[in-house]
Amino acid sequence: MDMIALVMAGGKGTRMGLHEEKPLIKVNDKTMVERVLSVLNGIKELSEIIVAVSKYTPRTKKFLDNLKVKTIETPGNGYIEDMKFAIKKLKNRSRYFLTISADLPLIDKEVIYKILEQYKKSKKPALTVMVQTKDYEQLGIKANYKIIKNDKLLTPVGINIIDGKEIDKETIDEEILILNEVKSLINVNTLSDLKIVKEILKHPNFSLSW
Repeated sequence: MDMIALVMAGGKGTRMGLHEEKPLIKVNDKTMVERVLSVLNGIKELSEIIVAVSKYTPRTKKFLDNLKVKTIETPGNGYIEDMKFAIKKLKNRSRYFLTISADLPLIDKEVIYKILEQYKKSKKPALTVMVQTKDYEQLGIKANYKIIKNDKLLTPVGINIIDGKEIDKETIDEEILILNEVKSLINVNTLSDLKIVKEILKHPNFSLSW
């Protein structure tokens, strides 16, 4: 199953409170967007890797152009809006899309393969990856968005798989995949999140009780 990996890197990143664009923030001397790209590279199910940028991330686009990474310009209207915009532009090149936020610096190949394998088994056109909110909170991560599903409080992590043929529908039937690899699925939205990520890299067993 060939699919395009669409890395979402067009957000304002205002919660970081930094002058640097969020995808270019370095974690151990490598930018967050580079960390995501390095994981996606070499995954045979991905026919292309394209980064969605916007007017809010011009330095990110220039940085990626210098690395010869493909980009697509989106309006910068929000994660979901920009994702839909990019998929509509690209769906003549692939039917399936793995969308992933550029602010997941600890993501690893094993998690991506697990997500891809679950989508192959699924009979639904879309899949959304979530973690249990309590697992985020145990690491000191503040979840900005929460939903209740099957009596569990869940938080999306910014990874989805979508059948591009469904993108124009108002609602798309989706499977919720709950993963336990919470440390690999930390969205860096604040300086506190960034500090926790760096602590995990230094101390893999890090937790609030560590």
